[in-house]
Amino acid sequence: MRGTGVTLTFTCLLLGTCGAGLDCCEGDILLLLDSSGSVLAYEFSRMLDFLSQLLRPFQLGRGQVRVGLVQVGTEPKLEFGLDDHTSQTSLQRALHNIQQLQGDTNTERALALAQSLLGMPPGEYGVAQRPRVLLWLTDALEPGEVEGPMEELRHAGIFVLAVSTRPSNYLVLRRAVSPPIEAHLHFVDVDDIDIITEDLRAAIIDLIRAERLQVREVTSNSAELQWRPVLSSGTIIYDLRYGPTGSNQIFRQTLQGDSSWVKLTTLQPQTHYHVTLTPESNLEPLKPLIVSFTTLSEVLSPAVVTVSESGTDSVRVSWGPQQPGQVQQYTVEYSAIPMGQVQTVTLNGNWDSTVLRHLQVNTQYLVTVSALHSSGQKKAISVKACPQNILPALEDLQLIPVHWDSVKVQWRGNGEGLQGYWVNWKPEKESYSSSKYLPLGSESTVLSHLSGSTRVCVSPVYNATRGHGLCCTHTAWRQ
Repeated sequence: MRGTGVTLTFTCLLLGTCGAGLDCCEGDILLLLDSSGSVLAYEFSRMLDFLSQLLRPFQLGRGQVRVGLVQVGTEPKLEFGLDDHTSQTSLQRALHNIQQLQGDTNTERALALAQSLLGMPPGEYGVAQRPRVLLWLTDALEPGEVEGPMEELRHAGIFVLAVSTRPSNYLVLRRAVSPPIEAHLHFVDVDDIDIITEDLRAAIIDLIRAERLQVREVTSNSAELQWRPVLSSGTIIYDLRYGPTGSNQIFRQTLQGDSSWVKLTTLQPQTHYHVTLTPESNLEPLKPLIVSFTTLSEVLSPAVVTVSESGTDSVRVSWGPQQPGQVQQYTVEYSAIPMGQVQTVTLNGNWDSTVLRHLQVNTQYLVTVSALHSSGQKKAISVKACPQNILPALEDLQLIPVHWDSVKVQWRGNGEGLQGYWVNWKPEKESYSSSKYLPLGSESTVLSHLSGSTRVCVSPVYNATRGHGLCCTHTAWRQ
């Protein structure tokens, strides 16, 4: 069992987060619960109460913690699978409704079922990306031939922990669990089982804590960093340091303990950066999170120009990327091919589209979008536009939740002349919208920091003309 100092450290850290749920972990926890006749009904009830309290702080669902439970009896029973419960309300109700099986203690058969549930057919070794934990609750009176299956689980990268309510078969259980033994094996009277809740939860957190620093939305001069919050109290801050690899130039920021993302700006184009994010607490040392990334080459707007919303006498011309701080003015010139009169529209740097009206039906136009940058640089791109030009629509669009405020947008497009996609998203209660262009070959992107309901639309781009797109609505959720 853990030393008192470590136990107190985790207790203090957990107090500030249990109410909202622990957003610290990602992994699978499979419970192997002795439900045989050797376990008294009172003991079985106490085991269920213990599991209820042990698991209550965790956030459940996709990208969080998944929990499954197998009862051990004459024949094993899958009470619920790893994907069955995505909320604490659902999980707690399921634990409350479990009925004891009685019968013999056939742990070997239950372990075979556990191996398949954890993605490991018997005899197949390998390490999954998600941490996997098997927690065995037993009276240890008749454990059976478990050493072989337990060894297979450990070799497959699955962490085995055990709690015994009787002082029996210590050597069998000791050989079954993953090291360190003092943290992963507990012998305790069922009436006192609550005293190991904090220690055992801390051991599980150590195994499934999601300590990853992720880089998203990298551009030529910015990048967004995201991470899972460390188990925080009011004394934790983050020390962020970053700079070009191999350079003595280091930038530093101090972030609040409840932070989970930050956007780095004023970066250099096409430069490799090294980032270190160190949680600092006066309660215990916490290891830093480290990541590297390379910024994109500098892109001057307009880099792409598209035509959409073609009517009988009008078209919408759009361009990107948006660079309102770098572009002073956009000029849109258009004329009928080959000898039409040139007409001009002038817009400030905040615009990214305009509608050209009073065009001739079934007539092809040459449209040129030019930008005057604050640096004095100029850039122009020309495309052809023709009213009522009908193009293939997007074939499929799906929104897949990644986190409570982020979603993976996935689509499928097809057609001759396909060049890329425009992705546009707008919160339903806001007047502004955001958009980005993705080149051919892109079939998904992740949108972050969404709130409430957000309308997401994806349109295919064919030879610089936008085809009909599809739209879906994403609703942000909280556990």
